[in-house]
Amino acid sequence: MTGIALVTGGTRGIGAAIARSLKAAGWNVASIYHGNDAAAELFRDGTGIPVYKWDVAEEQACREGLARVEKELGPVSVLVNNAGITRDTMFHRMSFAQWREVLGTNLDSMFTMTRAVIEGMRERRFGRIINISSINGQKGQIGQVNYSAAKAGVIGFTKALAQENASRGITVNAVCPGYIDTEMVAAVPQDVREKIIGGIPVGRLGDPAEIAEAVCWLASDKAGFNTGSVLTINGGQYIANG
Repeated sequence: MTGIALVTGGTRGIGAAIARSLKAAGWNVASIYHGNDAAAELFRDGTGIPVYKWDVAEEQACREGLARVEKELGPVSVLVNNAGITRDTMFHRMSFAQWREVLGTNLDSMFTMTRAVIEGMRERRFGRIINISSINGQKGQIGQVNYSAAKAGVIGFTKALAQENASRGITVNAVCPGYIDTEMVAAVPQDVREKIIGGIPVGRLGDPAEIAEAVCWLASDKAGFNTGSVLTINGGQYIANG
């Protein structure tokens, strides 16, 4: 494949795996990050993938950042909206700041990032938009009302945007990972992690590369008839019907 693929939250965890796989598939990849400069530099030096820093929850930052990427690398053909954060607590203890911060990064970013590239994709009559949701956006999760609401919103965003842009050669799909072996999951106490794994029928955490391979397929020409779909990858932990 040729063209520019942009991955938000693309220097660690699932995002880093996606960026590496897209590069291996022939895309010219750029990764966006916000907070961890050291991890971003390590990722850039280890992969040769350029990194750009901005807050995906801020509309102006996204417009300016995308303009810089397209000036330096070229038009964006693939957008992977992967950036996400958690601010977990029971809802009756949740502050509005905890609600708003998660909704900003995880859901507002669907608008801020996609709005900045969609007109160019429509003009060129080609685009691949892949949104990373979550198993907890499908089934909900205790202590994650904010996160579950945002990730459920990603699914609705995906289905509506897919219908609006199908005639313009743009596909829009969502991937819903289950529990994946990343730094975030590794930070969970061992007893809790063992309980999580015990609830996964395949008996293990997912590998970030398994999510990345699915994203690569959705970005490819082979997936041109696949739009508005929700791809569930969770080891059988939750069987969704859409």
